[in-house]
Amino acid sequence: MLRLAATALIATALAAGAWAADPVPAAAPAKPASTPAGQPRLIAWEELVPKDWDPMKALKGIDLSKLDDSDPRANDMLMKLQEAANNAPTNPALNGTEVKIPGFLVPLEENNGQVSEFLLVPYFGACIHTPPPPANQIIHVKTSNATKGLRAMDTIWITGKLQTIRNDSMMGVSGYHITASSVTKYTGGAK
Repeated sequence: MLRLAATALIATALAAGAWAADPVPAAAPAKPASTPAGQPRLIAWEELVPKDWDPMKALKGIDLSKLDDSDPRANDMLMKLQEAANNAPTNPALNGTEVKIPGFLVPLEENNGQVSEFLLVPYFGACIHTPPPPANQIIHVKTSNATKGLRAMDTIWITGKLQTIRNDSMMGVSGYHITASSVTKYTGGAK
């Protein structure tokens, strides 16, 4: 059983590029053009990850194929990877930037079909299935007005001021926070 958990976490760590994938690859350019004054900056998920962060650093030089489920080192590695994901560094250059980003909704607070607090994640199933993405790939979102008609894993656009604030929820640790000025269903492109 541990091998399955360790393999899942390691596979997630190896998929660092997948952590940074947009719901639709063309949704946000990796290198955005200059943003017109008064408009939010359209960002891609990979911009949230510092370029020098290496989630696999703790596993360098270890032959994982030689570890058995009962090997205490396998559990130690699993814990190290989870700790690295939970403490993943954020991109301080984005702190305070008005942004627009697409992602998948993971409700945290819902009342009568209205969502007022949620996590925004880069891929379908994140935080619902374990392990969650690293903290620098989870945005904690609060809205001033509860949004109707949204369900878990709906694809949405959010707009608001991005802040590098950590939040620990039952669904995962987020490295970013946005108080959303706009939450809309994703319709493709930068609409």
